[in-house]
Amino acid sequence: MVKTISIVTTMDTKGQEASYVAELIRCRGHCPLLVDVSPRGPLTVKADYPREVVAKAAGVSLPALLSRRRDEIMAEMGRGAGEVLKSLLAQGKLDGVMGLGGNQGTAIAAIALQALPFGLPKLIVSTVASGNIRPYIGHKDIVMLFSVADFLGGPNTVSRMILTNATGALLGMIENGVPFASAGGSRVVAITALGNTDGAVTVARELLVAKGYEVIVFHASGASGSAMEELITQGMIQSVLDLTTHELLGEIFGDDIYAPTSGRRLEAAGVTGIPQVVGTGGLEYFCFGPPETIPLKYQGRLTHYHNPYNTNVRATPEELERVGQVLAQKLNGAQGPVTVLVPLRGWTYIGSPGGILYDPGGNALFLQALKANLSPQVELIELDTTLNDPSYAQVAVERLAQMMSKL
Repeated sequence: MVKTISIVTTMDTKGQEASYVAELIRCRGHCPLLVDVSPRGPLTVKADYPREVVAKAAGVSLPALLSRRRDEIMAEMGRGAGEVLKSLLAQGKLDGVMGLGGNQGTAIAAIALQALPFGLPKLIVSTVASGNIRPYIGHKDIVMLFSVADFLGGPNTVSRMILTNATGALLGMIENGVPFASAGGSRVVAITALGNTDGAVTVARELLVAKGYEVIVFHASGASGSAMEELITQGMIQSVLDLTTHELLGEIFGDDIYAPTSGRRLEAAGVTGIPQVVGTGGLEYFCFGPPETIPLKYQGRLTHYHNPYNTNVRATPEELERVGQVLAQKLNGAQGPVTVLVPLRGWTYIGSPGGILYDPGGNALFLQALKANLSPQVELIELDTTLNDPSYAQVAVERLAQMMSKL
């Protein structure tokens, strides 16, 4: 079956590379569509969707857009390209997307690709793919491939190899991939996890599977939690065992490398009204990179050196007090049943008795703030155990199963 693949790039500078990829696609019996996101400059290739069409899709004329600041122009071209791609997808005319770019083209293509749903194959070949790519990927399933050589003057010995391999990878996903379901079954449960809450997550997962639920585990690394929130909104998930709410700390204070990419953790379940059991896993510490990357204001605190690329720093009682307030505010507006399950003896391996980040005073201030701000409609259960004790997971699963049985 013939597939349609869009190539998103700046056709004024990357047109020859786009043409090369388009010919590879044609040779495999598929149909390429060129989307031009270059705001200005003489074109080297004619696009199926010219820059004027892309700008219009963003709700602005190209001449008006060119009078704006450079970063705003790129953002609008990215948004317009995203609208073009979503329209093609809605018409059944899009099976995959490739973005090509240097710094500017990557930024524009990434904005466009982030607008697309999970499961649709999407790949960007980029000169900046060897650096921090989280801003470009966000929480979407976008493949980033380092171009090695720059895209300048047309394909060469290096870029032909990279572009050919990239096209093969994308076509492999398109020809052999599994379509993504728009909604899950009636018994899909999401669980959030970190290595330091693995004990609770593992037991809870096993108990849920034994009860006949499909369990999807999301690593509380910022992007994964944000992806979970979007999947909840899409109807893919019917209940949440949010044991590891670490990302909320980064959302509030901003320095944590695991801050959610969406900036809206612990909200989708409440808005959609699905049952949720909420824990405190990982809320007691910030995550940073190597020790030398710890911001000055966090230095000198209790610190756990998790691995060479991840360092955990204890949050202060005052910071946890704020977390308790915000958590209560988020859960108070939930349209469905909510239970908050607080283990009184520790929230992670390293934050429990004997752990390097153990500080019961800070945890107590969090709980005090939570109680002071939590609506009576939200159930609060305190357990005299650690989060990773099997009994904690058992209570969490039973409470969630009770909620699910009433739906």
